Amino acid sequence: MWRGKFNNSAGEVQIDRAAHAGEVTVTVQAASINFGLEALEKHVKSADFLDVEKFPVATYKGKFSKWNGDVPTEVSGELTLHGVTKPLALKINTFNCRQHPMSKKDWCGIDASASFNRADFGINYGDTYGFTMGVKLAIQAEGYKAE
Repeated sequence: MWRGKFNNSAGEVQIDRAAHAGEVTVTVQAASINFGLEALEKHVKSADFLDVEKFPVATYKGKFSKWNGDVPTEVSGELTLHGVTKPLALKINTFNCRQHPMSKKDWCGIDASASFNRADFGINYGDTYGFTMGVKLAIQAEGYKAE
């Protein structure tokens, strides 16, 4: 089992907590995968896995779909990975907004997670060897209110 991260990602969140509405967009540069092991990163970037030459970007687009008061608890959306788009719900484990102590701007932070089967996205290398196709996705992000 390996844990990795993407070093190059960007996103935008639009949220209206009073109206229980909002959207999330995340873009990931697939070639920025980082496991801390160069040989594994090279293999995962190859056509056996992410095929970053053919599919350089992964995206997630969704809308806040469940709330607890004015705090979102779920995003319903779609993940596009390896040229395949499938529905994926993100569970929001933590969502917190407050004034940043140094910048005095309104800042929000989020910790969200989901699981998916990578074979559903055409990434099934290793299935004949008994490798698990399950992927646990963890997202941590923070941002400030645009002016």
